[in-house]
Amino acid sequence: MLDRISAALPSLSPSEKRVGKLALEDPSAFASMPMDEIAYRSRVSKPSVLRFCRSVGYDGLVDFKRKLAGDVVEGVPFIHRSVDLDDKTADVFVKVIDNAVAALLKYRDTAHIGSIDRAATALYQTRLVSGRIEFYGVGNSGIVAEDAQHKFFRLGMNAVACSDGHVQVMNATLLRPIDSVVVISNSGRTRDLIDASGIARTKGAKVIVISCTESPLSELADIFLSVDHREAYDRYSPMVSRLLHLMLIDALATAVALRIGPELQPRLEEIKHNLRIKRYTLASSGATSAKAA
Repeated sequence: MLDRISAALPSLSPSEKRVGKLALEDPSAFASMPMDEIAYRSRVSKPSVLRFCRSVGYDGLVDFKRKLAGDVVEGVPFIHRSVDLDDKTADVFVKVIDNAVAALLKYRDTAHIGSIDRAATALYQTRLVSGRIEFYGVGNSGIVAEDAQHKFFRLGMNAVACSDGHVQVMNATLLRPIDSVVVISNSGRTRDLIDASGIARTKGAKVIVISCTESPLSELADIFLSVDHREAYDRYSPMVSRLLHLMLIDALATAVALRIGPELQPRLEEIKHNLRIKRYTLASSGATSAKAA
């Protein structure tokens, strides 16, 4: 969260910048200060304090202080530690998990909840008008797109995943204003995804982008969900960013499911029932094992 404030400082107004510097000087003290004291020590008005909180992506001072207190008191328990060539398996195991946990906790505290809420609302509205939702990704992001399609079609939505650049362009050409497309990319610079997103926009479809900030793809989004995580591409595949994308998709699917409400429950129960009959029971499994022996 402190990194987020530091990064935002250059773009803030002079009064908002003073509030930000006060927060950076002593985050723990800032988290417990009343509004009057923050305004006095920053030499700004109370509305300026609120504007600062909103400028860095929070709903207000209470939301900002709550997140700041959690960041300062709990902290992120692990720092990123790259895997070294001479690491033993136990070291690799700990480092990989520590890196993932740290990234998830950091994203929990820095994610722009307002944008996530807007994306969930847009996807729900697409369902209301019987629109189509398409998930685009290539490479690792294509796996996330497949997972998204698997989650959303169970909600009774016309959901499709596509990881082929040519098919993405063709599908985007057929989109309508009632449709939505979710584009997933770690780098935000994949040409196929940028091309498909541009076409989707010309067709009037809602374009939701999950990617890193200040990328070409982010500029094409109607709703942008930033996920920033640096990874050592020269050493291993970008795993943590994929986990963050999967987690965000899961949060969106859950938020949409809650908007659908009780009518969804019978459908999910029926799906579970029909899947259950495709599994071996314990008795039949044992019999099969005995027969094989």
